[in-house]
Amino acid sequence: MKQRISRRAFAGAAAVTVTSFGILRHARGDAPIEIRCSLDTAPSHPRNVAFREFLGKIEAASGGQVKTKLFESGSLFPDLQVVKALVQGQVEMACPGTWTITGFVPDADFSQLPALYGRPIEVVHKATNGKAGEFVNAEIAKKLHVEVLGGWFDLGFNEWYSTRKPLNSLADLSGMKLRSPGGVLNSWRIRFFGGIPNVTAWPDVPLAMSQGTFDGLISTNESVFSSKLFDSGLRHSLQDRQGMGLYVPLVNEALWTKLGPKLQETVRKLWADSLPTWRDNSAKSQAHAREELVAQGVTVLDVPQAELDAVHAKMLPELDRVVADAHISPELVKLVLADAGV
Repeated sequence: MKQRISRRAFAGAAAVTVTSFGILRHARGDAPIEIRCSLDTAPSHPRNVAFREFLGKIEAASGGQVKTKLFESGSLFPDLQVVKALVQGQVEMACPGTWTITGFVPDADFSQLPALYGRPIEVVHKATNGKAGEFVNAEIAKKLHVEVLGGWFDLGFNEWYSTRKPLNSLADLSGMKLRSPGGVLNSWRIRFFGGIPNVTAWPDVPLAMSQGTFDGLISTNESVFSSKLFDSGLRHSLQDRQGMGLYVPLVNEALWTKLGPKLQETVRKLWADSLPTWRDNSAKSQAHAREELVAQGVTVLDVPQAELDAVHAKMLPELDRVVADAHISPELVKLVLADAGV
């Protein structure tokens, strides 16, 4: 009797062991969910620094369920092509500039509207964090079938830069061939000041600049510094806070489904919790980059606020025409003006 019980006990214990091992083996055997993230800026850029941290947090929080890989400096896709790649499943995560999304969702470029020209960052944030930003995020998600993780990542204010021609006032922009990041509103602003727009993908800018493809460009202090454009001939900058550069965090729909509700919630929370610090770091990076540009011999001049206000007033009468040309929703414009108090 004792022997029979021992055998039963042994058989039961063995069954439990096999079952337990089966579960463990299945958990270990499952391939982790892969997230490829594509950025076209340099590794030292604030966006890259933030995403290395973000992807590391996702891996840690997932307990091994997620494996990430960051592709930098446009090694996978330039931002001008990454939205299409994201939709097609060639990459799982990206954070393209709003101006690169305008071909799909024209409303994404509202931070470049003349109503926000020369305004302080607090005013811009009222719109991007408010109903205007929510309106555009809903459009992006619906039209592109992607997931928007949350609030937008600050790049910083776009400014003017040139190679040979000194920039002492906004009038000096007239007749210059100026590289635009893309988007109707950037090109409109170049023409407003008498320039000639040229769209060149960011990874190609250093070579194009050194070869004289354009006379200057729209960018930010951090972007031109991290790409060392002073080695490609950049010598002058005129700073007018012409429009806020912003990046939209996007995830491929198929990946989002794979993550499931719990991991989805984790990823969203990680983004929301980290964003204020990243925005602060971006602002500090822009200020530091300006100092470094000056140290590299770049002349940097600020347009006086009184002149910015005067230009802003001249731009506003053209708002309706600009909005129509850019195919921006009148409903969104109302939200922007209300959020920003313009």
